[in-house]
Amino acid sequence: MIELRNLSKSFQTADGPVEALKHINLTVNDGDIYGIIGMSGAGKSTLVRCINMLERPSEGAVILDGQNLSELSDADLRQIRHQVTMIFQSFNLLMQRTCLQNIMLPLKLLGTPKKEAEERARELLGVVGLPDKANSYPAQLSGGQQQRIAIARALATDPKVLLCDEATSALDPKTTHTILELIRDINRKMGITVIVITHQMSVVQEICNRVAILENGSVVEEGEVAEVFTNPRATATQTLVYPEMADGSVSLAAGKQRIRLTFNGAEAAGEPLVASMAMDLRIPASVHTASIRSINGKAYGYMLLEIPGGPDELARAVKYLTGHKDVLVQVTGEYGKEGV
Repeated sequence: MIELRNLSKSFQTADGPVEALKHINLTVNDGDIYGIIGMSGAGKSTLVRCINMLERPSEGAVILDGQNLSELSDADLRQIRHQVTMIFQSFNLLMQRTCLQNIMLPLKLLGTPKKEAEERARELLGVVGLPDKANSYPAQLSGGQQQRIAIARALATDPKVLLCDEATSALDPKTTHTILELIRDINRKMGITVIVITHQMSVVQEICNRVAILENGSVVEEGEVAEVFTNPRATATQTLVYPEMADGSVSLAAGKQRIRLTFNGAEAAGEPLVASMAMDLRIPASVHTASIRSINGKAYGYMLLEIPGGPDELARAVKYLTGHKDVLVQVTGEYGKEGV
């Protein structure tokens, strides 16, 4: 288990001190795939460097299985980093070495006998699906294949924790999906705890079970992925979940009224609510925008409806929609207040 207790980090700059992290408190349980998401400048990269103590926190502690990493010497931390390994956006492979040699490198630094290190490296080439690339060089591989080699290298020392720092940001969507599937498979089969640092909501939704939203160095929301993204409370979370609303593309015309439906599960998302309401109540709502996505195999998302008429029609629509299971109803516009 990893605990971040009152974790803060400040940097001195020419313009004075900058608080990159402010009193972070998080718990990552063994076996979690834990997402930490935020926009650029939120403090994500600083946070991940504090977790493996590449950056020493200015305040607070990082606790790994009951051990306070902040109290360890540099020599002891080097040993701990074999248990907390990392993959990066840029892969960070050595281009002058073969894939096999890249994977063997952490074992070589540990003093592992060459034969044993090579056997382990070949085993891991199979784990990441590239058994035939042992003698290839990174430049001969695609981006996705390079990331697979980087994952194999990170697994060489049998770590407890795998840190993924924007690990799929440089990849196309299809390749991203295959890499995330690989990470999830490693988590399930090897029991390795995974911490995913990203600005991509889709990455968190696809593989994470818990998530923390980071903004300006602070955690503004945290919890189960489905719960956080189904009913976002913090402004930063709403911006990530409802980007169309954040960029102003769904501005409400004068005299209009709007209902936002948030679907919490596949059954709710599959019901023809708009058509049913039109038939049952004779309220022909129009769909302004919608976004439905899959989280852990279930459908979640939202839909913005424009409701014609006045307060009476709005109240009838809200009552009708609220009666459906797994549907959160919120009202915006001239006749309603956010959060009904």
